[in-house]
Amino acid sequence: MTIQVKAVQRVLGILLALFSATMLTPVVVALIYGDGAIWPFILGFFTTFITGVVLFAPVRKQETQLRLRDGFVVVVMFWGVLGVFGSLPFILYSELNLSIAAAIFESMSGLTTTGATLIVGLDNLPHSILFYRQQMQWLGGMGIIVLAVAILPMLGIGGMQLYRAESSGPNKDKLTPRIAGTAKALWYIYLGLTILCALAYLWAGMSPFDAIGHSFSTVAIGGFSTHDASIGHFNSVAIEMIAVLFMLISGVNFALHFAAVRSSSIKGYLADEEFRAFIGMAAVLTLIASFYLYFTNTSNATDSFLDALFHVVSIGTTTGFTSEEYFKWPGFLPVLLLFASFVGGCAGSTGGGMKVIRVLLLVKQGQRELRLLLHPNATIKVKVGGRPVPNKVIDVVWGFFAAYLFLCVVMLLLLMAAGHDQETAFSAVIACLNNLGPGLGEVAANYAGLEDFSLVVLSFAMLFGRLEIFTLLLLFTPAFWKK
Repeated sequence: MTIQVKAVQRVLGILLALFSATMLTPVVVALIYGDGAIWPFILGFFTTFITGVVLFAPVRKQETQLRLRDGFVVVVMFWGVLGVFGSLPFILYSELNLSIAAAIFESMSGLTTTGATLIVGLDNLPHSILFYRQQMQWLGGMGIIVLAVAILPMLGIGGMQLYRAESSGPNKDKLTPRIAGTAKALWYIYLGLTILCALAYLWAGMSPFDAIGHSFSTVAIGGFSTHDASIGHFNSVAIEMIAVLFMLISGVNFALHFAAVRSSSIKGYLADEEFRAFIGMAAVLTLIASFYLYFTNTSNATDSFLDALFHVVSIGTTTGFTSEEYFKWPGFLPVLLLFASFVGGCAGSTGGGMKVIRVLLLVKQGQRELRLLLHPNATIKVKVGGRPVPNKVIDVVWGFFAAYLFLCVVMLLLLMAAGHDQETAFSAVIACLNNLGPGLGEVAANYAGLEDFSLVVLSFAMLFGRLEIFTLLLLFTPAFWKK
């Protein structure tokens, strides 16, 4: 079974043409604020749109439906191409003075909701550039592919293959019988949460521009801010607690939100073992961090708890907002928070990391092996939510974990070979692979000090993390390309 090149090209052309429209909203923002940064977006729009049309036009009459293998190719190519074309405004706005690799890194960071930035001086940038960065995270949060799944059926293109390729991790069942209905349901919830978050920020004292921008990156679990000091710029406990609430909500499987809205009940949350593990881990880490901050005389009891809660949720969900320089906290706390990002959010959320359900399955599998040592002849099933998990699923999770560690090691060695110290290399790889953003060492505040080679490696790390490794790794296996 070979790849249907023309079918893939047709879909890629349509998706790229659709994506070009996202460069028009910053034009409106530039006109409203008169910031003079219109042409980078106009040129970026035409370049992207024309490229999409050029790809689509020769194969516009191609009616062949996508197969699963084609879907994987489209998803990977689209995210890769998207990172390149999304960087055009950063390249064309000369005052940023970014190399091509740096601009693609910033673009990829936004679209994958990583939130790692190498731009310094955000407070002085044009509103249109700032809005574009926030918008990229909002679109990437739920996945532009999922949005396209809701639109493409109207264009006569099936979306099931794209959805399956995009959602490669452990997942809940479809929310609605038709895949387009599923995508729409997810976007309605996503849009609703964004509006509520923006209104809450507005109520807490943010300007309309900041409220909208931060609602984009909060619900997307992205972490980009319109200020260098991130959430700390506002020096507001109310704003930080609003961020905590919506980061937690966005880190939960959106299928649970859909079920709660449909049934007008929260019982589904309480019955979900992954949700309970997610909240439980956040609670335990908050208590550990707050007690350590208090007993090391870093801050008083109230501030210790509030600071710990905000940063545990922000780093643990892989959002990456900061209210202070947490990387200067005493002892093991910065590394503990970094390790929390390994787990990340729940499956089916906008969070990064390995996902809570995978870690939960690894723990339960470990417990089963210990019990089998005591009772070798026993038949013990791994269960989640009271239901046995097929061994095939557990094997896939172990495979994912092995691939994850392998990529970590390879990229860590590459960054160390480029001359970076162990702390910087390790934290940068983990922060990008988990789609977290801020790291430690040289990349604690930003990534401006990294050279192009390291930025390219980390751009791949973000892409691997966004596509949950297997979707991208699959294309590097010879078996995928065999007939």
